[in-house]
Amino acid sequence: MTQIDESTPPYLRIVGELRRRIAEGELGPGDRLPSTRQIVREWGVAMATASRALSVLRQEDLVRALPGVGMVVTGPESTATVRGARVDARRRPSGGVTREQVVRTATGMADSEGLAALSMRRIATELDVPTMSLYRQVRGKEQLLLLMADAAFAAHRLPQTFPPGWRAQLELLCRLQWSIYRRHPWLAQVISLTRPLMAPHAVAHTEWALRALAGHGLDQHTQLHLVAELANHVRGTAVNLQQGAEAEQDTGLTDDEWMVAQAEVLAGLLAAGEFPHLARLARSEIDLNADSLFEFGLQRLLDGVAVLLRG
Repeated sequence: MTQIDESTPPYLRIVGELRRRIAEGELGPGDRLPSTRQIVREWGVAMATASRALSVLRQEDLVRALPGVGMVVTGPESTATVRGARVDARRRPSGGVTREQVVRTATGMADSEGLAALSMRRIATELDVPTMSLYRQVRGKEQLLLLMADAAFAAHRLPQTFPPGWRAQLELLCRLQWSIYRRHPWLAQVISLTRPLMAPHAVAHTEWALRALAGHGLDQHTQLHLVAELANHVRGTAVNLQQGAEAEQDTGLTDDEWMVAQAEVLAGLLAAGEFPHLARLARSEIDLNADSLFEFGLQRLLDGVAVLLRG
């Protein structure tokens, strides 16, 4: 067996260890390999490194992707059972995958690894189908992202009844959007204000906001700009969610742990006395995070809407 030393690239160390487990029988035919997230936690590497390691093992025909299950060790048992759980052969129709399967697989991949990991080839690998078969369901990545976004909004439908008052209606709308971004951090990179998303379930959010503001004496220009500003606040704050998730994957530190690790650096910056106001804040117990920024900004924007409506 090839010796693995500290100079070996991280992905090859992971390949070597998983190859050993397979060779020595710790992982037998049909056994599920650690997922990319499990590899990230166990080895302390980035998601891309974990994905690359699994790709190498797949190229060596030591593992294969089993739809609905994940990566398993190849062998006669891998097509039938995984740790005793039967895999339903009806998951994939004889004519190929469905559009729903493609969107669901792509969404799960983006949720766990970000949009950078998303490719038609990778989706085909996860579904264990030829890459070209995906193009029978989606024209390309641009349409796939549109379908993914629409599915994300569709899974969090707006209620049929409206709460009383424009402010309560807009609060409900914005908090629902925030929960969608929380569930799918990649979505903030897909949404654009200059090129609105032509997805029916996303357009329904714009209609809801315009209805909340209708009948209060605002002109159409003001209504549309207010709706766009509220949507941009939610989306703009949500951009930090994906960045935070990627940083945590790369460093292995949560935001709070990272701040603790930077305490000495911050103390050095403040020691000279050049930043007295920041130094006072640093000694307080103020908790600033994505959720608090979202809520604070939302209330201040709605306060501004209230002023416009009174005027």
